[in-house]
Amino acid sequence: MALRVGCPLWAFRGWVGNLFPPDAKPRDYLRHYAQVFGAVEANSTFYALPPEDVVARWREDVPEGFRFCFKLPRVISHERMLEGAELETERFFARMDPLGDRLGPFFLQLGPSFDKSHFEALARYLETFPKRRALAVEVRHPDWFDEGETEARLTRLLTDLGMDRVLFDSRPLFASKVLDATTVAAQGRKPRVPVRTRTPGQRPFVRFVGQNDTRAASGYLGQWQAPVTQWLDEGREVYFFTHAPDDTFAPRLGRVFTHLVARARPALVEAMPEWPGEVAPEPEPQLSLLPTAEEQP
Repeated sequence: MALRVGCPLWAFRGWVGNLFPPDAKPRDYLRHYAQVFGAVEANSTFYALPPEDVVARWREDVPEGFRFCFKLPRVISHERMLEGAELETERFFARMDPLGDRLGPFFLQLGPSFDKSHFEALARYLETFPKRRALAVEVRHPDWFDEGETEARLTRLLTDLGMDRVLFDSRPLFASKVLDATTVAAQGRKPRVPVRTRTPGQRPFVRFVGQNDTRAASGYLGQWQAPVTQWLDEGREVYFFTHAPDDTFAPRLGRVFTHLVARARPALVEAMPEWPGEVAPEPEPQLSLLPTAEEQP
């Protein structure tokens, strides 16, 4: 069992002087990131495959327990809509294979136009997906959230294949009372879908989109404490990724959540290591900021 908390990227200059040491160079960002976080939601592969030498260097830069969770390329999910994408899938895995045991679940994000009429294409693609690969599937069209037959079919398919459903929570983003430029831009990009807290697989995959105000997002993070601790008690391997409109704040959200779960399950989850570039860590969220039972998702 394990809880791996991470961010949607590792190469961010704005973390120099807090998450990263003040003198950190871009070449060392991944190494510094992996000293604190246990995983990364690597979205760059959605747009292009990295060079072979870069992949080899990534493996050298992270410790044994670290996991990369790469998003499948958009040519597979958005352009081909999972149809006739065998060659692109093979190329993708051939490029990522050198990472070996540093590979976590892969992440298939389906676009907002991928509705229930594409169910058979989804089933065919997932049924031929390499069995030795873990996969989490994110759906965005309202059809998949109908609490009826379509959602049940998706759940049965993922259950039969031992795959996970990405659990996406953008409530704090859309509840933000501070509408700065980064928040408005994020609200325009991110979907606003119903929150789900159940997944059929053994590797729950949560994507939490918070706010730039860490304290304002803490109550929403607290609502994930119960599902995550239950998954850990069941022996599942949990991946929890924190996003923010301004990437500067994503690691702070991850730290808050790690503190919450470590406090609830100290025997299972270790406290987050100190940040190399930070003089004094932020205080843990006050208990008064955590949700009541009635506020649980």
